[in-house]
Amino acid sequence: MERIDKLLSHEGYGSRKDIKKLLRNYEVLLNGKQIFDPATQIDISKDTLCIDGEIVDFHTEIYLMMNKIQHTISSNKDGEHQTVFDLLSDDFKTPYLQDKLHLVGRLDMDTEGLLIFTTDGELTHKLISPKSNIGKTYFVSLEKEFSEEEKQNVEQLFQEGIAVGPEDNEQGFICKPAQVSWPNKEVCDSICKNSSYDSSKIKTAALLTITEGKYHQVKRMFKAVNNKVEFLKRIKFGKLELDNLLKPGEYKILTNEEINTIF
Repeated sequence: MERIDKLLSHEGYGSRKDIKKLLRNYEVLLNGKQIFDPATQIDISKDTLCIDGEIVDFHTEIYLMMNKIQHTISSNKDGEHQTVFDLLSDDFKTPYLQDKLHLVGRLDMDTEGLLIFTTDGELTHKLISPKSNIGKTYFVSLEKEFSEEEKQNVEQLFQEGIAVGPEDNEQGFICKPAQVSWPNKEVCDSICKNSSYDSSKIKTAALLTITEGKYHQVKRMFKAVNNKVEFLKRIKFGKLELDNLLKPGEYKILTNEEINTIF
């Protein structure tokens, strides 16, 4: 149970003082009965609140999928660049949600693809905990084409856990075992129909699944095998696949079924 003034303030209806005025000046109905007291207790799992005939949608837990666009920052604030939070509608920018809504992991500024936003801290912990060992799959376009022999060598090195060198202020480390494969044109076209990927570069494409997410990890892994990542897009988090109908920068609310597919 929560006070109505606290709940409405969290949902963006103003300060608690503003809520008092709202209760005086508008028809506010709790389960069909008009209320005036800002201390009225509400159970958002059972009660229905209407303001001038419109039902108030009290947010419980929120789960969003975004197809991140390039050149956006995976942060809620940045004084210089556009952030992924800037792309959300005002419905997800209430004072309450600004404190609760967060990203599950991040993507580099120049990386596209699957981002998850949620208010569910327990889910976030499960997804990013090293103990969960949840795979994240990336579509990669490389600078150079590997020969068949080189591909087999890369597959083995990644599967064994390749050592990557230091970058910026980050030390080198040995990666956990990862899986790499080489998609055909049909797969590439399907994955990247809503992206900035140049499909003519099919011969340099790769799919990489890792179970960790260290600084520039994918780029550093391919650098360790003498290649360079030119395009990067996350397409899968656990068993949750990026919705190919989402254009870069677009997002949607996840269904319960989609949420449950992550694990």
